[in-house]
Amino acid sequence: MPLFAGLGAMLLLGAGGFFAAYSGLILTAPDSAPVAPESVVVATLPDIAFVPMEPLVIQLGTGTGARHLLFRAQLEVAKPYQAEVILLLPRVMDVLNGYLRAVEVAELEDRSALIRLRAQMLRRVQIVTGEGRVRDLLVTEFVVN
Repeated sequence: MPLFAGLGAMLLLGAGGFFAAYSGLILTAPDSAPVAPESVVVATLPDIAFVPMEPLVIQLGTGTGARHLLFRAQLEVAKPYQAEVILLLPRVMDVLNGYLRAVEVAELEDRSALIRLRAQMLRRVQIVTGEGRVRDLLVTEFVVN
């Protein structure tokens, strides 16, 4: 009989200890108190807009084995300058078209090329549109076939 009482007490204490640890009554850090959703402060988004660009199809190389690059992007702009950037979009497309035509095919096939190309294109776009208008260039499609 004392053996069964000891087993029962052991099971009850084990289950109670598991419940206390699982529910957070014991063994929790003092800072990790649950946060009420009302007290969470959400930062406001910056005042930005996205200007979509027309897709560019660029022929890479010449002859029958010519390959093509399909490029599509969006410009992240400060919202007060959105209309000005849209007005300058033909110049932006011209600069990017000229730049991408000058890039070697071998460079386009490199896995890390997109990072370098994106930085180069963003700098050119910022020169065309003026400093402070375009914050970033988001490449949405970059396909070499």
